[in-house]
Amino acid sequence: MQRGAIALALALLIAQGGCVASGGVRTLTLPRALDAADSVYLEVRLAALASGQEIELSTDDGRRLGVISPHGIRPGRDAGTYTVPVPADAIRDGRVRIRLITTPAGGAARDANADEVRDVRLIVNK
Repeated sequence: MQRGAIALALALLIAQGGCVASGGVRTLTLPRALDAADSVYLEVRLAALASGQEIELSTDDGRRLGVISPHGIRPGRDAGTYTVPVPADAIRDGRVRIRLITTPAGGAARDANADEVRDVRLIVNK
């Protein structure tokens, strides 16, 4: 029963063009086909983070896209929503594969989890 519910949830994420995590890599699907004037951005919504904690964004092949380093957030509050540009050459077949790495203050880098990153989606603007 539980396996069926998990399979259904995964299928719904894929059908919505959502984000699927696999070994720390997330595959995001563009919401529509791109025009020549379009710009693509990652919108990253963070949960509460520890003081000094950062989230690094890179492509699946290691190209660094940026670092989110929130400061001045009250303890226990969500760290906010951040927008990071996506270079055109990072988009392949209408998809972007990214990795989110967190570095806690004084700690070792590791894949960010759902307790730290609430949502990641692609935004297309003209």
